[in-house]
Amino acid sequence: MTPMTPTALGASQAAARLDELTVVDVRTPGEYASGHLPGAFNIPLDQLGRAVPALRELRGGLLVVCASGVRSLNACGVLAEHGVPALTLTGGTQGWAAAGQRLDRPAAGARTVWAMERQVRLTAGTVVLAGLGLGLLHPAWQLLSAAIAGGLVFSALTNTCGMAALLGRLPLNRSRATALDTALAALSHR
Repeated sequence: MTPMTPTALGASQAAARLDELTVVDVRTPGEYASGHLPGAFNIPLDQLGRAVPALRELRGGLLVVCASGVRSLNACGVLAEHGVPALTLTGGTQGWAAAGQRLDRPAAGARTVWAMERQVRLTAGTVVLAGLGLGLLHPAWQLLSAAIAGGLVFSALTNTCGMAALLGRLPLNRSRATALDTALAALSHR
């Protein structure tokens, strides 16, 4: 009986196999620009369906990464439904960086966007403060703060984030069609 290929690789395992793997980063373009694995292609999770034909044609292994590993696990599930085998990076780019591995970043002066987690913290904090401030005018506004608190608890319990999904749809977090087309064209030549 042959051993099964692991569905997840740790940072050191992935680093040792980086030359033989095609790396797809499913984070938003802003998150990708904040630092990504060397040679990674940026195909945001919400655009993964467009990439399935190109990913199906790849030779060699496919490693899917995100910030923490949650979105990449979801992406691996989507790819499996389409018959595309993929591995995920345990701990995502955060785990990669914590293990001392190098992240590629855009050249100095290039436009970068805050990481999604930072965007969520800013938005949640701003809405809570607004709810508390407006609550001085009318107590019903405090429900806004309570709704954000409930959303944060739900997010922690389910390991999902509705606010991140909404923020990911903002223009600054969306990939330009040409960037995605370029990534898909490069994938088709691998």
